[in-house]
Parts: sequence; structure tokens; C-alpha cells
Amino acid sequence: MSARTLDLLDRLVAFPTESGSGNLDLVAFAEEFLRARGAITERLPSPDGAKAGLVARLGPAERPGVVLSGHTDVVPVAGQDWTSDPFTLRRAGDRVYGRGTTDMKGFVAAMLAAADRAAARSLSEPLKLVLSYDEEVGCKGLREMLEALPALLGAPRACIVGEPTSMQVALGHKGKAAYRARFHGTGGHSAMAPMHLNALHMAADFIQGLRALQAELAETGAQDAHFAVPHSTIHAGTLAGGHALNIVPDDTRLGYEIRAVPQEAISGIASRVQAVADEIADRYRARFPEAAITIEETTRYPGLSTDAGSPVAGWAQALAGQKGTCHVDFGTEAGFFAGELGIPTVVCGPGSMDQGHKPDEFVALAQLDACDTMLTRLVDRLSEGEPGP
Repeated sequence: MSARTLDLLDRLVAFPTESGSGNLDLVAFAEEFLRARGAITERLPSPDGAKAGLVARLGPAERPGVVLSGHTDVVPVAGQDWTSDPFTLRRAGDRVYGRGTTDMKGFVAAMLAAADRAAARSLSEPLKLVLSYDEEVGCKGLREMLEALPALLGAPRACIVGEPTSMQVALGHKGKAAYRARFHGTGGHSAMAPMHLNALHMAADFIQGLRALQAELAETGAQDAHFAVPHSTIHAGTLAGGHALNIVPDDTRLGYEIRAVPQEAISGIASRVQAVADEIADRYRARFPEAAITIEETTRYPGLSTDAGSPVAGWAQALAGQKGTCHVDFGTEAGFFAGELGIPTVVCGPGSMDQGHKPDEFVALAQLDACDTMLTRLVDRLSEGEPGP
């Protein structure tokens, strides 16, 4: 592992870029670092101006090149019991600890270190870097950046999204959409509860409907053995309603998500959920005309499904020094690059998600070393005019 990568990781971890908060200091650091090495950069501010994405290029603009992509946000540390300051990199034995070391500032540090090496070479094809924000809240940032990316990236040969895969080449993951359902009943004193429509009861009926749909998906839905859970899933995660025990609640809110295998469209599952909501509301409306269930989609990102026999799969395995591929059970931004931008894409990065999102998050130094080796091979190929795939 290069000392440069470790030094950069130390700097990156020190930026407390928890999802939903700002990342502008980190972006300014990365932009200054890249511009000092001759990169052409473009900031892409979030709609509220509190965050920004960054796109950079080193090398000739007229050639396709290769994209490396990572997100700058990390999950919050509140409520977690850390042994040391989560925003100070700590080395112990063959590991380094800190929020984001695995997910995914380790790869971002390796990206910047690769740019440092590329700046000292004469590139025949460009190295292109994309840094995003708010990935941890449903890939919100890259979706907001998406419109600007075709003009900035052109038509690259390939993209590597560096989420933690233990440096295995991942070719697929499920797509996800998140929703907020709102249940409208009628309120009143609990002594007269049967004369009112309890919004919590409506939500309970809806959850039962979701569970029935989940059972159908497991039994008769599309199956993909690459995943630990081989079918699409529906998950109810949050429920809020009611003001006091002696008041019938007239309003309740439920958060749920759909994760779909690549062979099954999220929109189809969402339509089935909507039918459940419509049936429940209609059941109550004859007695309570106010009865209603409204559903709002809050986030969505596409799944990834790259063919194991595709050129990009073999190319990525050669770069990573690996034989064989895998799928991951978590979501990434890779589906946007592959599905929305048409760039052959894989996921490959240092560390394991088993260490992500937890107190005392860490990445093994050997994993950073393997990532540096992969990206050094990439810079060599970009310099030698054989970038592939």
C-alpha cells in the first residue's frame, strides 16, 4: 500500500461527512488536490447548495478512458460505541479504523492516489473520477448529478464503483425503491373508538398486505441464486402515528422499501402494493368517506446486472488479479452508470461491508494494498494505450 493512499485516507476520514450533512470541505480538498496535478474538474452542487459532487479528468479529452467512482458521505456515528474518535484515523496492527475506512473513503483515497500517479505519466486515454454525495440515503446525490454526467464523461470504456467487495469483482445487485405511505382516518375520543376510523388499524392492514405480497414473491416471484435472499423483498421499516392513548389516531405514516432482483421490475411490485392500498381504502370508504391511503416514492436506484461473459467482467478480473466474480446484497450507484449512462460497470473495492456502518469500522491494510495494485495496473494500461475492455 502506498504511503500516499494512507495519508489521503487520514485526511478524508477527518471530514465528518455524515449523510445529510455537508461535504463541501472534502470536495474542496479533493478538487485542490486534483487541480494541482493538472486535472480538469467540475463541481456539481446539490439543489440546496450544502453538498456537491465532483467530476475530474486527467488525460486527453477526445478519448473514452475509464471512470472510477466513489461516494463521499458516511453513515452517522450517533448512538454507536466507538473505542476512539471515529473521525480520526487510528492504525492498530494490520488495520486502520475510522468512519468510512471501508464504506467507502478507502477507495476514494486510492482513487486520488491513482490520480497522483497518473499525473506523472503520459496518458493515452483519460482517467476520469466521479465523487458523489448522499449515497447512503438512497443514492440521492448521483441521481441529482445524473443529468450533467453525459457531457462531462462522454462514453467511457468502463466504470469501476469502489464499494467494499473484498476486492472481488461484483457484477450485480438488487435495485431499490423507498416509499412513504400515509393513512387518513377519522379522529375522536377512544371511548367512542368503534365510531371512528383508526389510521393505525389501516396501517396494520396494509402491513399484513405487504407480508402477504412478500410471501408470494418468495414463492412465485423471480429467483436469482447469486443473492443471499434470492428473491425480491418488501420491508416495512418505520411506523408513526397517534398522539395519546385516549385519542383515535386519524393520521399514520409508514416507511417501506422494495428491493428487486434484476429479473423483476420494481414498478411491477409497486403496482401490486398500490392495489393492496386501494383495496383497504375502498373497504373502509363505504362507512368512512374520508378513508384514504396515499403513497409517495422517496428514493429509487436501479439494480446492476453485468454479464459474466462480458468484456468488462474479464477486464476487471485481470486488473484486480482475481478469478471469478460475485454479486453483492447491498445497493450501489453502479446501476446508474450501467443502466442510465450505458457504461459497462462493475463494483470492486477494498474492505468488506461486514465492517461498514458499525462502530470501530476498519479496513485491512492488505485490502488497500490490493486496491492500489489494481489501480496502478489501470494507470499503466491508460498510459500504454491498452485500457480495455
